[in-house]
Amino acid sequence: MIALVQRCLRGSVEVDGVIVGEIGNGLTVFVGFQPDDAALLDEKLVAKLLALRVFADDAGKMNKSVLDAGGNVLLIPNFTLAADTSGGNRPSFTTAMPPDEARARFERLLGLLKQRLSNAQCGRFGADMKIHVLNDGPVNLILRLP
Repeated sequence: MIALVQRCLRGSVEVDGVIVGEIGNGLTVFVGFQPDDAALLDEKLVAKLLALRVFADDAGKMNKSVLDAGGNVLLIPNFTLAADTSGGNRPSFTTAMPPDEARARFERLLGLLKQRLSNAQCGRFGADMKIHVLNDGPVNLILRLP
Protein backbone atom coordinates (compact mmCIF):
# COMPACT_ATOMS: atom_id res chain seq x y z
CA MET A 1 0.00 0.00 0.00
CA ILE A 2 1.28 3.40 -0.95
CA ALA A 3 -0.14 6.70 0.26
CA LEU A 4 0.78 10.22 -0.76
CA VAL A 5 -0.14 12.49 2.14
CA GLN A 6 -0.40 16.23 1.62
CA ARG A 7 -1.02 18.75 4.37
CA CYS A 8 -3.56 21.18 2.96
CA LEU A 9 -5.48 24.32 3.73
CA ARG A 10 -8.33 22.92 1.64
CA GLY A 11 -9.00 20.10 -0.79
CA SER A 12 -11.86 18.96 -2.98
CA VAL A 13 -12.74 16.28 -5.51
CA GLU A 14 -14.99 16.94 -8.46
CA VAL A 15 -16.68 14.28 -10.63
CA ASP A 16 -18.68 15.33 -13.70
CA GLY A 17 -18.73 18.94 -12.50
CA VAL A 18 -20.05 18.05 -9.03
CA ILE A 19 -17.99 18.26 -5.83
CA VAL A 20 -18.18 14.83 -4.19
CA GLY A 21 -15.74 15.46 -1.33
CA GLU A 22 -14.38 18.61 0.25
CA ILE A 23 -12.38 19.56 3.33
CA GLY A 24 -10.78 22.62 4.84
CA ASN A 25 -7.61 22.33 6.90
CA GLY A 26 -6.33 18.76 7.00
CA LEU A 27 -4.77 16.00 4.95
CA THR A 28 -5.40 15.08 1.35
CA VAL A 29 -4.43 11.42 1.00
CA PHE A 30 -4.01 9.58 -2.29
CA VAL A 31 -3.92 5.82 -1.74
CA GLY A 32 -2.91 2.99 -4.07
CA PHE A 33 -3.19 -0.72 -3.34
CA GLN A 34 -0.90 -3.53 -4.47
CA PRO A 35 -1.88 -7.21 -4.89
CA ASP A 36 -0.06 -8.48 -1.80
CA ASP A 37 -1.34 -5.80 0.61
CA ALA A 38 -2.70 -7.45 3.73
CA ALA A 39 -6.02 -6.15 5.07
CA LEU A 40 -4.39 -5.28 8.40
CA LEU A 41 -2.55 -2.49 6.58
CA ASP A 42 -5.83 -0.59 6.42
CA GLU A 43 -5.92 -0.20 10.21
CA LYS A 44 -2.23 0.71 10.24
CA LEU A 45 -2.71 3.42 7.64
CA VAL A 46 -5.68 4.97 9.45
CA ALA A 47 -3.76 4.99 12.74
CA LYS A 48 -0.72 6.52 11.02
CA LEU A 49 -2.73 9.21 9.24
CA LEU A 50 -4.47 10.29 12.43
CA ALA A 51 -1.23 10.30 14.45
CA LEU A 52 1.16 11.96 11.97
CA ARG A 53 2.50 15.10 13.59
CA VAL A 54 2.64 17.45 10.62
CA PHE A 55 0.69 20.43 11.95
CA ALA A 56 2.31 23.32 13.80
CA ASP A 57 2.09 23.74 17.55
CA ASP A 58 2.25 27.13 19.29
CA ALA A 59 6.04 27.19 18.81
CA GLY A 60 5.70 26.57 15.06
CA LYS A 61 7.05 23.01 15.22
CA MET A 62 5.31 20.11 13.54
CA ASN A 63 3.99 18.49 16.71
CA LYS A 64 0.24 18.23 16.16
CA SER A 65 -1.78 15.54 14.43
CA VAL A 66 -4.75 16.21 12.18
CA LEU A 67 -6.98 15.44 15.17
CA ASP A 68 -5.04 17.84 17.42
CA ALA A 69 -5.31 20.54 14.74
CA GLY A 70 -9.07 20.03 14.32
CA GLY A 71 -8.57 19.05 10.69
CA ASN A 72 -10.11 16.52 8.38
CA VAL A 73 -9.01 13.91 5.83
CA LEU A 74 -9.85 13.73 2.12
CA LEU A 75 -9.16 10.16 0.94
CA ILE A 76 -8.67 9.66 -2.79
CA PRO A 77 -8.23 6.30 -4.56
CA ASN A 78 -5.25 6.43 -6.93
CA PHE A 79 -4.10 3.22 -8.61
CA THR A 80 -1.30 5.09 -10.43
CA LEU A 81 0.67 5.22 -7.17
CA ALA A 82 1.31 1.50 -7.62
CA ALA A 83 2.71 1.94 -11.15
CA ASP A 84 5.97 0.33 -12.22
CA THR A 85 8.02 2.94 -14.06
CA SER A 86 11.27 0.98 -14.27
CA GLY A 87 10.82 -0.46 -17.75
CA GLY A 88 10.61 2.55 -20.01
CA ASN A 89 8.52 5.64 -20.46
CA ARG A 90 5.05 4.11 -20.26
CA PRO A 91 3.98 3.11 -16.75
CA SER A 92 2.86 -0.45 -16.17
CA PHE A 93 -0.01 -1.04 -13.79
CA THR A 94 0.45 -4.78 -13.34
CA THR A 95 1.74 -3.96 -9.85
CA ALA A 96 -1.62 -2.41 -8.87
CA MET A 97 -4.33 -4.44 -7.15
CA PRO A 98 -7.12 -5.54 -9.54
CA PRO A 99 -9.95 -2.97 -9.58
CA ASP A 100 -12.67 -5.05 -7.86
CA GLU A 101 -10.35 -5.94 -4.99
CA ALA A 102 -9.00 -2.40 -4.74
CA ARG A 103 -12.54 -0.95 -4.63
CA ALA A 104 -13.43 -3.22 -1.70
CA ARG A 105 -10.22 -2.27 0.09
CA PHE A 106 -10.79 1.44 -0.49
CA GLU A 107 -14.32 1.19 0.91
CA ARG A 108 -13.02 -0.74 3.92
CA LEU A 109 -10.27 1.83 4.49
CA LEU A 110 -12.78 4.68 4.25
CA GLY A 111 -15.09 2.90 6.71
CA LEU A 112 -12.26 2.51 9.22
CA LEU A 113 -11.31 6.14 8.80
CA LYS A 114 -14.91 7.30 9.32
CA GLN A 115 -15.08 5.29 12.57
CA ARG A 116 -12.38 7.59 13.94
CA LEU A 117 -13.13 10.77 11.99
CA SER A 118 -16.83 10.79 11.16
CA ASN A 119 -16.71 13.65 8.65
CA ALA A 120 -13.85 12.25 6.55
CA GLN A 121 -14.42 12.87 2.86
CA CYS A 122 -13.46 10.89 -0.22
CA GLY A 123 -13.10 10.74 -3.95
CA ARG A 124 -15.03 8.29 -6.11
CA PHE A 125 -13.38 5.00 -7.00
CA GLY A 126 -12.95 4.48 -10.75
CA ALA A 127 -14.17 7.96 -11.67
CA ASP A 128 -12.38 10.62 -13.67
CA MET A 129 -11.74 13.01 -10.79
CA LYS A 130 -10.64 16.61 -10.81
CA ILE A 131 -8.73 17.16 -7.57
CA HIS A 132 -8.07 20.59 -6.15
CA VAL A 133 -5.57 20.86 -3.31
CA LEU A 134 -4.17 23.99 -1.71
CA ASN A 135 -0.97 22.55 -0.22
CA ASP A 136 0.22 23.96 3.07
CA GLY A 137 3.98 24.24 3.42
CA PRO A 138 4.15 22.29 1.22
CA VAL A 139 4.26 19.17 3.33
CA ASN A 140 4.11 15.98 1.24
CA LEU A 141 4.90 12.53 2.59
CA ILE A 142 5.00 9.15 0.89
CA LEU A 143 3.96 6.29 3.15
CA ARG A 144 4.77 2.75 2.05
CA LEU A 145 3.21 0.13 4.23
CA PRO A 146 4.61 -3.36 3.69
